[in-house]
Amino acid sequence: MNKINLIQPEKVNLKDHPILTESWLQDIIAENPEIIGLGDLILKDKERKQIRAGRLDVLLQDSEINKRYEVEIQLGKTDESHIIRTIEYWDIERKRYPQYEHCAVIIAEEITSRFLNVIGLFNGNIPLIAIQLTAYKNGDDYFLTFNKVLDEMTLGLVDEDEEISEVTDRNYWETKKGTPKTVKIVDEALELITEVIPGYQLKYNKFYIGLAQNGRADNFILFRAKKIFTRMEIRLEKSEELENEIESKGIDLMGYNKRYGKYRIKLTLNDLKKNRDFIKDLVRKSKGIPV
Repeated sequence: MNKINLIQPEKVNLKDHPILTESWLQDIIAENPEIIGLGDLILKDKERKQIRAGRLDVLLQDSEINKRYEVEIQLGKTDESHIIRTIEYWDIERKRYPQYEHCAVIIAEEITSRFLNVIGLFNGNIPLIAIQLTAYKNGDDYFLTFNKVLDEMTLGLVDEDEEISEVTDRNYWETKKGTPKTVKIVDEALELITEVIPGYQLKYNKFYIGLAQNGRADNFILFRAKKIFTRMEIRLEKSEELENEIESKGIDLMGYNKRYGKYRIKLTLNDLKKNRDFIKDLVRKSKGIPV
């Protein structure tokens, strides 16, 4: 039996290290965003200046969905000032860029129990991830580990707790969110849906126009009427073949939301007229009906 050479690396305290500084760690994460273990991320900015609030260490974005991560780095233990700063940067960015989903991330060498207790008070109101960083040395080589000790609370899907959504009406969507023209696109799309599965009606909520059947929400498709276009979000498994097919029809594919498992598609009246049968097939696929 071959002898296994077991390496016992030395743990390194980065806070007291003369060379491996916070700036160095920022550069490492900026060059290799996937190293922190949150998926396929891309760098959007580093040392991002915040109005009257200092600088955000690193801003990352998911390459497949409109989600951004406001990352604050702290060498040593988490403390109150860094907690506040992390949440403050998250709040500033989500207000400046509401078209994205945002999540605060704090990376520290030691995530204290006090930190976890304080974050627990927010009870899921603030999406926050805590990652504990550990650095090791073996000879002249260093390596880092990132261990997620607190994940953001997974929120229910929009149709799982429908009663908490603020109900609005058609006028709200025609005047405040969209226009009569973009809401008309929703009407035309509903007509296609009911040709496949009769009985669906529109349900106007504050942040989206959903579907209901027999008085019960069923948001396998939902709509967001804007001032200049309408977006349809349809629940489908992610597929490169399907994406190519959608784009070959001349339909504007706006991306995929991994959290909800939905494609985001920009719809026009011309799309609905030109690709009527294809969109009906998408409805069938979403509901598991053979095409």
